[in-house]
Amino acid sequence: MLTWVASIDHKQIGIMYIIVSMIYFLIGGLEALLIRTQLAQPENAFLSPEVFNQMFTMHGTTMIFFVVMPLLIGMGVYLVPLMIGARDMAFPRLNALSFWLVVFGGILLYYSFFTQSGASEVGWFAYAPLSEKPFSLNKGPTYWALGLLATGIGSIASGLNNIVTILTLRTAGMTMRRLPLFVWMILVTSFLIIFVFPIIASAFSMMLLDRLLGATFFTPAHGGSAILWQHFFWGFGHPEVYILVLPAFGIISEVIPVFSRKPIYGYEFIAGSTVAIGLLSLGVWAHHMFAVGLGNVANVYFALASMLIAIPTGIKILNWIATMWGGKIWFATPMLFATAFIIEFVIGGLTGVAIASVPIDWVVTDSYFIVAHFHYVLFGGSIFAIFAGVYYWFPKFSGRMLSETIGKWHFWLTVVGFNMTFFIQHFLGVMGMPRRVYTYHDFPYWGSMNMISTIGAFVLAISVIIFMWNVRYSLKHGKKAPDNPWNAWTLEWATTSPPAVHNFDLVPPVRGRRPLWDLAHPDNPDEPNAKIV
Repeated sequence: MLTWVASIDHKQIGIMYIIVSMIYFLIGGLEALLIRTQLAQPENAFLSPEVFNQMFTMHGTTMIFFVVMPLLIGMGVYLVPLMIGARDMAFPRLNALSFWLVVFGGILLYYSFFTQSGASEVGWFAYAPLSEKPFSLNKGPTYWALGLLATGIGSIASGLNNIVTILTLRTAGMTMRRLPLFVWMILVTSFLIIFVFPIIASAFSMMLLDRLLGATFFTPAHGGSAILWQHFFWGFGHPEVYILVLPAFGIISEVIPVFSRKPIYGYEFIAGSTVAIGLLSLGVWAHHMFAVGLGNVANVYFALASMLIAIPTGIKILNWIATMWGGKIWFATPMLFATAFIIEFVIGGLTGVAIASVPIDWVVTDSYFIVAHFHYVLFGGSIFAIFAGVYYWFPKFSGRMLSETIGKWHFWLTVVGFNMTFFIQHFLGVMGMPRRVYTYHDFPYWGSMNMISTIGAFVLAISVIIFMWNVRYSLKHGKKAPDNPWNAWTLEWATTSPPAVHNFDLVPPVRGRRPLWDLAHPDNPDEPNAKIV
């Protein structure tokens, strides 16, 4: 145990990221079940208003900052050096510091439950002036800001480490045009992290100054601005969506070609559209603020920019489908999750384009339509892709195969439970049910729709339990994995499962985008005239 705690090996740190994230996944899932139980029927008193507000604040914060983001960072930390033929990250000790800052931030966040007045009740967005001292006298928002500030610093360090690693430690022949697409996504994501996390770190610092030292950055009565907090928060918050989704795109871009037995269609377009998404994501934040009253000029700009960003995302969808088209598709569990990802994410994308229209946004803002939209993006997108990646790379992580039978049970229960929970919330939102309320009147159909949503949440919870059982069972009794069980093409599959401490005894020559294909088919390489540079 001590060797893991003190480790600077990128593989052990990556596994620790994943384990800690899965613990928080269970905690965040339990909070979600408490929320859905409270909302299962009208005028329910299962949770008090204060506890409900704490649950939905901590659920949102946990899932975004301590589940999806560190899970994807952990997969990147583990896989990026292997995929580019490096022996470790550029700064191994900084890598360890980044991880422990995330752990420390999570401890700070959840310590607030043990204070006299409990955890933060102001939502994961902590809008001012609700998060200011006159309106939230408890210590919850203070611990919330401190925890996320620590986590943000760790994320910035991780982003810098990834950038330096990818740009300087690639093996011979691994040019930028031959990088695995997962590495491309991690690279763009890392640039986004170092651009936007300082924004929210500044906001957290100002919030702490307001709460602890009596500053008035966000207090309108004393010359501050509550809207300023929203600009800071969403200036970070919308690029954060792509920080959570781009690595998921990278996972899908690795899984689909392998299980379609075809090279990825349009590699350059996928890489280029990723850069375009990264740039455009910095200029669309205020579509979260259409109801604030920014004026027609701002509304028109942010509406058009929000619709424009759908184009490079749509290009990726086209590339993935074109890769599958005509392929010899093998619907193993990773491919099932990857295919479902496309469907669920498209639903989230379509509703996103809809609410980029200002009049539609005014109608459904702060309703359950928005809740459904962002869950289709972040769960239907990021979590489905993470499951695809875990089933795909688990043999490399552990040296064991996950059970395909249990995996398919996990997949189908996830699909059914997820859509039961969230698809019906689109209709609740259109019917006028507001989000962030702990109870509601017995309006027609609201009770039955919420009950269906709650049942779906419990089905989803059962699917997660099955997944955890699959991991536990397979670690002990799973079939031993060969070095390359999927007959994949990228460099991580050229080493042992799990890899040695030094990663590679000998890195294969890289003459194309699929080095293991080139090695196995010297008479039919991807780039016939390529030389190692």
